[in-house]
Amino acid sequence: MQANNPFSLRRLVASALFLALALLLPFLTGQIQTVGQMLCPMHLPVLLCGFLCGWPWGLAVGMAAPLLRSLLFGMPPLFPMAVSMAAELAVYGALSGLLRRVFPKKIGWYYAELLLAMVAGRLVWGAVRFLLAGLSGTSFSLAMFWTGAVTGALPGILLQLVLLPPLYMLCERKLAPHLDGK
Repeated sequence: MQANNPFSLRRLVASALFLALALLLPFLTGQIQTVGQMLCPMHLPVLLCGFLCGWPWGLAVGMAAPLLRSLLFGMPPLFPMAVSMAAELAVYGALSGLLRRVFPKKIGWYYAELLLAMVAGRLVWGAVRFLLAGLSGTSFSLAMFWTGAVTGALPGILLQLVLLPPLYMLCERKLAPHLDGK
């Protein structure tokens, strides 16, 4: 097996672990929809997957997690929530992986990568929600976007900003060498 192979078996196994975490972490919110929306538990493993396994795996885990969770457990509702979350989390996973390859590997850049991925993902979520609202004959206003993407998710945003950079640095030291076959 070639070192640094982005499609290695080790990355597949790690991505499956991140997908399992994305499916299970929302149970910690007690299946209370408002708490889950505030803490965004599926976002954490998807962002980590992108950072550690690379953009293709982050994209796949991000796309699959909300759709699988909806089909298996009924939460989030498939339409429009799981569909729009799948687009959002796919962007999170893909961008976190792409930006990790491009930006310098220094602590300040971890925050920049995380913020860029989070902003882009939330903008995609809003765009998809707007399109789905148009297709279903409902409305999705700028106020609804702001509430869903920012004010309603502020605890989750803060949790991600506090928890993910140190967790990523720890995983990068302990897990990343094994993903690269070293």
